[in-house]
Amino acid sequence: MALNFSLSADDIRTLFSDAMSQMYQQEVPQYATLVQLVEEINQHTLHTEPDIAAQVALNNEQDRLHLERHGAIRVGTAEELNMLGRMFALMGMYPVGYYDLSSAGVPVHSTAFRPIDENSLQKNPFRIFTSLLRLDLIEDSELREQAQSLLAKRDIFTAKARLLLSQAESVGHLSTAQAHQFVSEILETFRWQQHASVSLATYQQFNTVHPLLADVVCFNGPHINHLTPRTLDIDAVQQKMPAYGMTPKTIIEGPPRRRCPILLRQTSFKALEEPVLFVGEDTKKTQAQPGTHSARFGEVEQRGMALTPKGRVLYDELLSRARHTLAAAEQNNHKHQAQLTDIFAEFPDDELSLRTQQLGYFRYQVTQAGQEQAGSLSASDSLASLIDQGWVRATPIIYEDFLPVSAAGIFQSNLGDQPQRQYQQSASQAAFEHALGCPVLDECDLYAKQQQDSIDEVYRVLCGHN
Repeated sequence: MALNFSLSADDIRTLFSDAMSQMYQQEVPQYATLVQLVEEINQHTLHTEPDIAAQVALNNEQDRLHLERHGAIRVGTAEELNMLGRMFALMGMYPVGYYDLSSAGVPVHSTAFRPIDENSLQKNPFRIFTSLLRLDLIEDSELREQAQSLLAKRDIFTAKARLLLSQAESVGHLSTAQAHQFVSEILETFRWQQHASVSLATYQQFNTVHPLLADVVCFNGPHINHLTPRTLDIDAVQQKMPAYGMTPKTIIEGPPRRRCPILLRQTSFKALEEPVLFVGEDTKKTQAQPGTHSARFGEVEQRGMALTPKGRVLYDELLSRARHTLAAAEQNNHKHQAQLTDIFAEFPDDELSLRTQQLGYFRYQVTQAGQEQAGSLSASDSLASLIDQGWVRATPIIYEDFLPVSAAGIFQSNLGDQPQRQYQQSASQAAFEHALGCPVLDECDLYAKQQQDSIDEVYRVLCGHN
């Protein structure tokens, strides 16, 4: 009799991310081209930029770099969000951060499901940026009620996916065979929907109010709207996209290019206009109406150092100042980046300043020279002195999360040419967490723990503490 081994959450997450990438490359061939371009640029950067190559090696990121992805999905109801949260938990992915995109004209609020412990992040840092539609922001009461009715009728999960989840939660794991089946079933939730659930006229009504409203409400499933590989040089990707047949969004979102990258920089190729069959308006609704829908695109990101709350305050202050001066350059990436660089000159751009001013989070490791001192030092020796003596090295902790303004900028650039809307209501984290069924985790708490754990390990090794 064959043994029925179970798979770890990390292994299930890798199965899922690989299957998702393969599916999206088949559905959106331009994404496959983007992955190829990013791989070429990453390899070139590692061979020509020794400092970047050394940083990747120190962070043990060689293996994760080629498989690193994040995806994005938009759901319409609390039940859909709650169910996704339970499914992602089975893959070792937990909700980190609350993002209010309504302040940037997008009627959703979001979280990022991702691994949270360092070992899991090293194995596969797959993330899903998950947004919940905020119907409370839609002023047209009749359209709002119609949206609620449409969403209430659909089930975005297969019966088998629900059954496997229930079994896994009951016994605490999935067998290898069950895990493969689970991934296959949940992939159906993310698959492209060629058939809309409404007529073309109804779709156009929703689209006029907001394209994202149409994208969420008018289909029987919340097709994944983008996947994102990680690059080591996003400026090179932006520059080379047209030669690979892709039209990049006008500007790169996030901070400017720096010697010490911080947080997250993102760009994308523009959403594709894809054929869709809408419900017929004849009496029996049997004659499908051809039309188009734009939702899916390819994104690319460059990740830098995670910032402390103090660092984020400075970043947000400079970004706020930038918004008032960048409007004239928003259609020219070169001018945009040049002006952004000038404004961010106030943000320290060397690791010593970032560390001593406590603007960024660092991982501390005992060096080879430090290993020779193992067990002989005192806990009274300061971390700074240990670094000065060459016994400890500090390397930046990579930012694993997202930026709401950047996310909204990417969304807006792929939702058509309508003017950006303004929503008066404020963020509603409590309502989001109620829908999710649990609190979201604070990203800074996670980075602070990573940093402190590394400090504790340094003193354990050098001072002989258990």
